[in-house]
Amino acid sequence: MAQNTDIHYRNQMLYSVFIRDYGKNGTFRDVEEDLDRIRSLGTDIIWFMPIHPIGKEGRKGSVGSPYAISDYRAVNPDFGTMEDFIRLTDQIHRRGMRCIIDVVYNHTSPDSVLSREHPEWFWRDAEGRPRAKVEEWWDVVDLDYSNQGLWDYLIETLCFWAQYVDGFRCDVAAFVPLDFWKRARAAVEKVRPGAFWLAESVETGYVRRIRSAGESCLSDSELYQVFDACYDYDIFNDLSDYLLGKGPLGRYLDRLNMQECIYPDNYVKLHFTENHDQFRTAAAVPDLRSRRQLLAFTMFQKGISFIYNGQERSAADFANIFEKEPIDWTGPDLSDVIVKMKELKGKEIFACGSFFADEVRNGVVRAVYTYGKEKLVGLFAIGAGMIGADTGLADGLYRNVYTGKDVYVFHGAVPVGEDPVILSSAD
Repeated sequence: MAQNTDIHYRNQMLYSVFIRDYGKNGTFRDVEEDLDRIRSLGTDIIWFMPIHPIGKEGRKGSVGSPYAISDYRAVNPDFGTMEDFIRLTDQIHRRGMRCIIDVVYNHTSPDSVLSREHPEWFWRDAEGRPRAKVEEWWDVVDLDYSNQGLWDYLIETLCFWAQYVDGFRCDVAAFVPLDFWKRARAAVEKVRPGAFWLAESVETGYVRRIRSAGESCLSDSELYQVFDACYDYDIFNDLSDYLLGKGPLGRYLDRLNMQECIYPDNYVKLHFTENHDQFRTAAAVPDLRSRRQLLAFTMFQKGISFIYNGQERSAADFANIFEKEPIDWTGPDLSDVIVKMKELKGKEIFACGSFFADEVRNGVVRAVYTYGKEKLVGLFAIGAGMIGADTGLADGLYRNVYTGKDVYVFHGAVPVGEDPVILSSAD
């Protein structure tokens, strides 16, 4: 783990913005106009998906993937000007939030500035052709980190952006050499002390696939030597299997609990139910009550809470990153769940307590934090209707800190229905 990682990132929430699909026009100004609402959710950090120009050669779709970047040192003119972006970051800071941008350092578009100026900085196949190691990423070409000049250029670029932003979300960070990330973090620290580093660590299947091809792919444990937080892709497939009816809830919870044991003591995970690469939760979990409970449970977990733009309004359409498809903001509003859970998540027990979750009844999760004499018990009926569930607490009157109402624990159990039940107890 990065030695200076603050475990109080576990109290925070990150909100992801796909600028192209945001607001009326998909520009920096559209986001700026919505900053007060984003802040009102409890957002601490805004992550902007790639803000750079997109290549034209080999483009997927009519507008291309934002991850097929043509120039790391410019902004996409469709979003606005550099001055617009700087003003946006200033407005974010004035509201007490931080912002990070996407860093896509595994590959560029085939017609990128670097491919023209430094073709020797790109990986080539057995026939000498620049391309991507992952075959389905045919709209990009991979960088070759055996070139030290590439390291210098990319690190200088990070230091440039660090004048304006507070850190970086690093795309497929597992595919980039660990020593590069170590050097990059040290350099950025001189420009932006305390910058936040988020790694898109990859699913275990990707790790096996890339390593079996004879290439390097970093594990979460390796990435934690540099990064403050990693994705929870190590367990996400088990969650999606449960949500899609392909696997048991218990398997996901077992993997969630394992994170407490296999990572450094100050590990920070990014917990989510959706992002730009995954299905929308509203599509996988159409029942609104279950979706509210699932969102609350995800935010209750140990780590940074993550909201993907539109999730708070139950957007159900998969984000096609190769087209311009504005977010549907007309669905059921989940903002109240986000606000309540974020307020609760400010408690010290979420940063310093130990965490354990199990399935106490079919579709009902009991999650427990323990910190000294304090215990926080959450019950979430993510796959069941109104049902009684065991709290593990002594009988008596408790306050449900989620609703603010009193509940009585009888024979150790309470009913769980429309809202989560979150009870605080001191031994």
